[in-house]
Amino acid sequence: IIGDLASIFGCLVGLEDSVTAFTIVALGTSLPDTFASVLAVRSDDSADNAVGNVTGSNAVNVFLGLGLPWLIASVYWGSVGASEEWKTRYAGWQYYDKYKDTGAFVVEGGALGFNTMIFSILTCFVFSFL
Repeated sequence: IIGDLASIFGCLVGLEDSVTAFTIVALGTSLPDTFASVLAVRSDDSADNAVGNVTGSNAVNVFLGLGLPWLIASVYWGSVGASEEWKTRYAGWQYYDKYKDTGAFVVEGGALGFNTMIFSILTCFVFSFL
Protein backbone atom coordinates (compact mmCIF):
# COMPACT_ATOMS: atom_id res chain seq x y z
CA ILE A 1 0.00 0.00 0.00
CA ILE A 2 2.79 2.43 0.90
CA GLY A 3 4.58 1.74 -2.37
CA ASP A 4 1.42 2.40 -4.35
CA LEU A 5 0.74 5.63 -2.46
CA ALA A 6 4.33 6.76 -3.05
CA SER A 7 4.03 5.95 -6.74
CA ILE A 8 0.78 7.90 -7.02
CA PHE A 9 2.30 10.86 -5.16
CA GLY A 10 5.34 10.80 -7.47
CA CYS A 11 3.07 10.70 -10.50
CA LEU A 12 1.06 13.67 -9.20
CA VAL A 13 4.13 15.84 -8.68
CA GLY A 14 5.96 14.56 -11.76
CA LEU A 15 8.78 12.54 -10.14
CA GLU A 16 10.17 9.21 -11.22
CA ASP A 17 9.46 6.23 -8.96
CA SER A 18 13.13 5.94 -7.99
CA VAL A 19 13.31 9.58 -6.87
CA THR A 20 10.09 9.24 -4.89
CA ALA A 21 11.31 6.03 -3.27
CA PHE A 22 14.64 7.53 -2.22
CA THR A 23 12.93 10.61 -0.81
CA ILE A 24 10.40 8.62 1.21
CA VAL A 25 13.10 6.29 2.52
CA ALA A 26 15.18 9.31 3.53
CA LEU A 27 12.21 10.81 5.34
CA GLY A 28 11.37 7.50 6.97
CA THR A 29 14.87 7.08 8.37
CA SER A 30 15.46 10.71 9.34
CA LEU A 31 12.10 11.78 10.74
CA PRO A 32 12.26 9.64 13.93
CA ASP A 33 15.78 10.96 14.54
CA THR A 34 14.47 14.50 14.16
CA PHE A 35 11.88 13.93 16.87
CA ALA A 36 14.53 12.36 19.12
CA SER A 37 16.78 15.37 18.55
CA VAL A 38 13.98 17.81 19.38
CA LEU A 39 13.35 15.93 22.63
CA ALA A 40 17.07 15.99 23.40
CA VAL A 41 17.19 19.76 22.87
CA ARG A 42 14.17 20.36 25.08
CA SER A 43 15.49 18.21 27.91
CA ASP A 44 19.09 19.47 27.89
CA ASP A 45 20.69 22.89 28.37
CA SER A 46 22.72 22.63 25.16
CA ALA A 47 22.15 21.14 21.76
CA ASP A 48 25.12 18.77 22.01
CA ASN A 49 23.00 15.64 22.32
CA ALA A 50 20.82 16.64 19.38
CA VAL A 51 23.76 17.34 17.09
CA GLY A 52 25.41 14.07 18.12
CA ASN A 53 22.18 12.19 17.52
CA VAL A 54 21.69 13.64 14.04
CA THR A 55 25.31 13.16 13.03
CA GLY A 56 25.57 9.62 14.35
CA SER A 57 22.23 8.53 12.98
CA ASN A 58 22.89 9.88 9.50
CA ALA A 59 26.34 8.33 9.46
CA VAL A 60 24.87 4.92 10.31
CA ASN A 61 22.09 5.37 7.74
CA VAL A 62 24.54 6.29 5.00
CA PHE A 63 27.22 3.73 5.75
CA LEU A 64 24.85 0.81 6.36
CA GLY A 65 22.15 1.94 3.93
CA LEU A 66 24.58 2.28 1.05
CA GLY A 67 27.47 0.07 2.12
CA LEU A 68 25.63 -3.13 2.99
CA PRO A 69 23.63 -3.46 -0.26
CA TRP A 70 26.74 -2.52 -2.23
CA LEU A 71 28.75 -5.23 -0.45
CA ILE A 72 26.04 -7.84 -1.02
CA ALA A 73 25.74 -6.96 -4.72
CA SER A 74 29.52 -6.99 -5.18
CA VAL A 75 29.86 -10.41 -3.55
CA TYR A 76 26.93 -11.73 -5.60
CA TRP A 77 28.30 -10.52 -8.94
CA GLY A 78 31.79 -11.66 -7.98
CA SER A 79 30.53 -15.17 -7.37
CA VAL A 80 28.04 -15.40 -10.27
CA GLY A 81 30.20 -13.85 -12.96
CA ALA A 82 29.00 -12.51 -16.28
CA SER A 83 25.66 -14.12 -17.09
CA GLU A 84 23.98 -13.80 -20.47
CA GLU A 85 21.62 -11.21 -18.97
CA TRP A 86 24.61 -9.20 -17.72
CA LYS A 87 26.31 -9.39 -21.12
CA THR A 88 23.15 -8.22 -22.88
CA ARG A 89 22.46 -5.41 -20.44
CA TYR A 90 25.99 -3.95 -20.35
CA ALA A 91 27.16 -4.65 -23.91
CA GLY A 92 27.54 -0.91 -24.55
CA TRP A 93 29.30 -0.16 -21.26
CA GLN A 94 32.71 1.47 -21.67
CA TYR A 95 34.47 -1.21 -19.57
CA TYR A 96 32.61 -4.16 -21.10
CA ASP A 97 35.69 -5.67 -22.76
CA LYS A 98 37.57 -5.66 -19.46
CA TYR A 99 34.80 -7.43 -17.51
CA LYS A 100 33.00 -9.47 -20.19
CA ASP A 101 34.29 -12.77 -18.78
CA THR A 102 34.12 -12.10 -15.03
CA GLY A 103 31.24 -9.63 -14.80
CA ALA A 104 31.12 -6.71 -12.41
CA PHE A 105 28.72 -4.84 -10.19
CA VAL A 106 27.72 -1.86 -12.32
CA VAL A 107 26.09 1.22 -10.85
CA GLU A 108 24.72 3.60 -13.44
CA GLY A 109 24.39 7.29 -12.61
CA GLY A 110 20.90 8.53 -11.94
CA ALA A 111 18.96 11.14 -10.03
CA LEU A 112 21.24 11.38 -7.02
CA GLY A 113 21.79 15.12 -7.54
CA PHE A 114 18.10 15.88 -7.08
CA ASN A 115 17.91 13.69 -3.98
CA THR A 116 20.94 15.43 -2.51
CA MET A 117 19.34 18.81 -3.13
CA ILE A 118 16.09 17.75 -1.41
CA PHE A 119 18.05 16.28 1.50
CA SER A 120 20.07 19.50 1.89
CA ILE A 121 16.96 21.68 1.83
CA LEU A 122 15.21 19.51 4.41
CA THR A 123 18.33 19.45 6.58
CA CYS A 124 18.48 23.25 6.60
CA PHE A 125 14.77 23.32 7.42
CA VAL A 126 15.24 20.95 10.36
CA PHE A 127 18.30 22.78 11.68
CA SER A 128 16.32 26.02 11.66
CA PHE A 129 14.04 24.43 14.27
CA LEU A 130 16.93 23.23 16.41
